[in-house]
Amino acid sequence: MSELKRTKLYDTHVAAGATMVDFGGWDMPVQYPEGIIAEHLFTRTHCSLFDVSHMGRIIVTGPERVQYLEKVLTSDVSSLPLHKAQYCIIPAEDGSAVDDAYLYKIEEDRHMLVINAGNIDKDKAWLYPLAEEFDVTLDDQSDVFGSIAVQGPESTKMLMTLIGDETLAEMPKNGVEYYSLEGHKMLIARTGYTGEPLGYEVFPMNEDLKWLWDRLIGMGAKPAGLGARDTLRMEAGMPLYGHEMGVDEDGKNMPIFAVGLAKFAVAFTENKPQLIGREILEKQASAFKLLSKKDNSEIENLPRRIRNIQLTDRGVLRGGMAVFKGDKQVGWVTSGTMIPYYKTTGEGDDIAYTDEIGKRPIGMCYVDSDVLIGDEVEVDVRGKRLKAMITKAHLNASKAPYAFPALH
Repeated sequence: MSELKRTKLYDTHVAAGATMVDFGGWDMPVQYPEGIIAEHLFTRTHCSLFDVSHMGRIIVTGPERVQYLEKVLTSDVSSLPLHKAQYCIIPAEDGSAVDDAYLYKIEEDRHMLVINAGNIDKDKAWLYPLAEEFDVTLDDQSDVFGSIAVQGPESTKMLMTLIGDETLAEMPKNGVEYYSLEGHKMLIARTGYTGEPLGYEVFPMNEDLKWLWDRLIGMGAKPAGLGARDTLRMEAGMPLYGHEMGVDEDGKNMPIFAVGLAKFAVAFTENKPQLIGREILEKQASAFKLLSKKDNSEIENLPRRIRNIQLTDRGVLRGGMAVFKGDKQVGWVTSGTMIPYYKTTGEGDDIAYTDEIGKRPIGMCYVDSDVLIGDEVEVDVRGKRLKAMITKAHLNASKAPYAFPALH
């Protein structure tokens, strides 16, 4: 067995009492002594730090970098302006996902592609040979600099204190800029994987990682591990490769448009004639559009989709559980657990958190495309059918700086 890789913050996590686990070949913190529930709730109400240095960071340069990226990524790379980022998917020939990723245009002649930690070797084995067709250079700098996700309502205020001005408050969603944080130059992007209205991913050089981590902890931020990262993204309805993307329980590749985010992540512009899997993706997109109008005439091109699901009976959802509508099995739970939340008071603009904590059994599922939002289904939980509902969303992030639970 090969030795687990470690980020530059490994000793810091251990010193803080973190429980370390194997995650995609990395020795990573799954939780700290206060536990996943506390970390989840603190992120929603204050500010948490996540060590995401295990993610892959590939710098893309060269005169044909845009043409290359237009082929290997689903997004509209040509329209990506300087100092902006976009969610994208790495497509396979059959219209399934090799991985999902984030592309940042950090300089006029330089892009950064951030890929999932567990897929680094697989992604590079896919991306590097395709680069040989173009005048482009791929430079894996994952060992040169790291990344800390600074997420939660207080994240902007904390980072602005270190920057020394308030310009960060004007950064739009998916913005990315270089800043000096008390003399330390770092790339800051307004991106994240928690569903928080305010959240950033900071990319310090290795020698600055511990300084930034300790400085933010000293300002009142708290560390959070993989457990809370998973419950937060699940509550936000964000897909995770290997669950909502990849291979389904039948061993079949899941189509990219099974994930709702595909409508933002896939472009069919004239700049993408060589997009891998384009013809199949266009069929999926057509089916997706028709299905949104309750037209099933092309459902064979998108037979199943990812939906949010919530148990209405007492129990807990887990990945792999069968989902039924009547007597027919219509799919499986892809991700699920008991998610904590602070109960609220008031409505609309007057909504606010209380100190009372609730829990709800929610997750995501991969079900037949004719299963609709609002439909009642059943989930096989340890041999017992429990009632559940297909829901539009588990989280309302429209009332910044807080994200509130969408309860059903």
